[in-house]
Amino acid sequence: MKALIDGVEIDQSKNKTYIVLEAGPTHFGLESAKKLVKIAKDSGANAIKFQYVNADRLMADKSIPFSYEYLEKTEDGKEKFISVTEPLYEILKRRALGDEEWIELKRYCDELRITFFSTALFNDEVDFIVDILKCTSIKIASADINNLEFIKYCAKKGVNIQLDTGSADLWEIEKAIIAIEDTGAKNIIIHHCPTGYPAHIESINLNIITTLKNLFPNYSIAFSDHSPGWDMDIAAVTLGVDMIEKTITLDRTIKSCEHSFSLEEKDAKKFIKSIRDVETALGSVRRTIPSEIREKRKNSRRSPYALQSFKAGHTISDADFEFKRPGFGITSEEFSFFIGKRLTRDIKENDKLTYDYI
Repeated sequence: MKALIDGVEIDQSKNKTYIVLEAGPTHFGLESAKKLVKIAKDSGANAIKFQYVNADRLMADKSIPFSYEYLEKTEDGKEKFISVTEPLYEILKRRALGDEEWIELKRYCDELRITFFSTALFNDEVDFIVDILKCTSIKIASADINNLEFIKYCAKKGVNIQLDTGSADLWEIEKAIIAIEDTGAKNIIIHHCPTGYPAHIESINLNIITTLKNLFPNYSIAFSDHSPGWDMDIAAVTLGVDMIEKTITLDRTIKSCEHSFSLEEKDAKKFIKSIRDVETALGSVRRTIPSEIREKRKNSRRSPYALQSFKAGHTISDADFEFKRPGFGITSEEFSFFIGKRLTRDIKENDKLTYDYI
């Protein structure tokens, strides 16, 4: 059985692709976080994701640099990406909320009836997210793919586990999955998340989705997109991904990590509608033709029409008929059965041949 979040099975073949809008790296306080929640809800997303981060606790070396690109719009309306490097500590610090603020944010999500879940980095943060906020899913950051004891701790909480894979080797992903399975947990989502902020085309490697689906057929596979626009998300949906995660922002030109490739409010609805339209267009693996289409297609198909009038008793031959549109008479395949048979009644020139005539 595929993963479950709040009773929803994360399986594209049975349900629509589960769409998560990520606001963890793009809010700058409780009020902006709430605005992003409202955008996610109004856009039709299934869930919104945040990141529980304590930068002072996490970063032993607060000077470690991190490079990303922010978006700048020129006077002529064009866009360009500007590379910048700053301490990772400063980036993470901007994402921090206090516990009371997290409680208020989760309450707001519950009020709007949109699923909330979060990344956590320490055991007690996992406890807070699961036991206090009552989340039914928790995400493990790609940087913790080899932190097997932490992964096991998360898995033992009895909630859905989302495993981000980032730049991990396949063998590291397998070890992490085995660690989860060793706890008895089976409610797992594996994320393909290309590296880069933003991710560049040559690094996205969407075919990994197929690899993960083949390696882990019992688990749900997700695509976490860090590229501008949503072409890559549409492609992932056609590859059968079960979940899509896409970052949203109040303004793509904010000079901080992950805003440049995120969706603004005006695009979030278009993004989700595009995915839903593609799902509808993909249809079914079965070749099912609706009855109204079967009837309508006869207009362009052909049936045999008499080249002249014939009396009852006439022996039917190939030379007596020509195939014309519409095809509301017998088919060309059925016509061979009529050859050599006698007409049971008169047929007029240009009348279609039907079973009524034999």
